[in-house]
Amino acid sequence: MVAITHGQTRQVQPLTIVLRIAVVALTLATAVIHARLGGLLFLANAVGYAVLALAMVVPGPLGRVRWLVRLALIGFTATTVVGWLLFGARFDLAYLDKAIEVALIGVLGLELWLVDGGPVAIARRARRMLALTIARFAS
Repeated sequence: MVAITHGQTRQVQPLTIVLRIAVVALTLATAVIHARLGGLLFLANAVGYAVLALAMVVPGPLGRVRWLVRLALIGFTATTVVGWLLFGARFDLAYLDKAIEVALIGVLGLELWLVDGGPVAIARRARRMLALTIARFAS
């Protein structure tokens, strides 16, 4: 498989494909669980997960900032887990869902490290993006 970024062609590693499939599968699994629970909050959570799963595979310009999607998905998932710890009901399906979400955070962390270069590279990318955004608004 070949990916095109910034006008350059680069080979996508098989591990990257496996990680992406795992991220999407885990994200959709927790989306389905939340959708089946009923209620507006669970439905909103399911939609959020589904949109982020889609953002992980949509080609085009979004591919250049996939690291932001990964960070958003980690934040969304962590918030869901913390919300459950504070207010959630304790039943078997909830524990299964939290296990899926913890695994999702782990796989996303691994993908951030292997694909995006880890925290230092991500911080540099974020700083560069912020500087470009400020420059655009300042001019």
